[in-house]
Amino acid sequence: MKILYICTHNRCRSILSEAITNAFGEGRLEARSAGSQPSGAVHPLSLKYLDAHGISTEGLHSKSWDDLEGWVPDVVITVCDSAAAEACPIWLGDSFKMHWGLSDPSKLEGSDEENARAFQQTIRVIKDRVERMLEAQVDREHGSALLALMNELASEEV
Repeated sequence: MKILYICTHNRCRSILSEAITNAFGEGRLEARSAGSQPSGAVHPLSLKYLDAHGISTEGLHSKSWDDLEGWVPDVVITVCDSAAAEACPIWLGDSFKMHWGLSDPSKLEGSDEENARAFQQTIRVIKDRVERMLEAQVDREHGSALLALMNELASEEV
């Protein structure tokens, strides 16, 4: 199953989601990430905490959703509220779209310890969601059954 994570600037939450999904998706989930207004750089703490968890950061970069034209995902998941309100590009076609909001750990202006906790929490939430997708076998579903299952997962507390 192909998943596209979208966050407006594609520098933190969507990048974390892409890396974590690919690391723990057991080959059943393939993820990419993009933004409508990419910042051009991955947030350095995203890379730091992915590395700390042993998750590959190779190939991660901030990119526009236009850069992925031709790669059609099964599901598009927005992870920031501003991206959820944006119109997706036409090339996404019939991909299911949903919102799984995440707090932005890169916006925290705290101590190193507070920043670490914020990133650890976001990573945990994403990993939990990936594990729930695998347990629910979303990669075996299609059409309305897939949409219903993804919406059910989105409504669960993590």
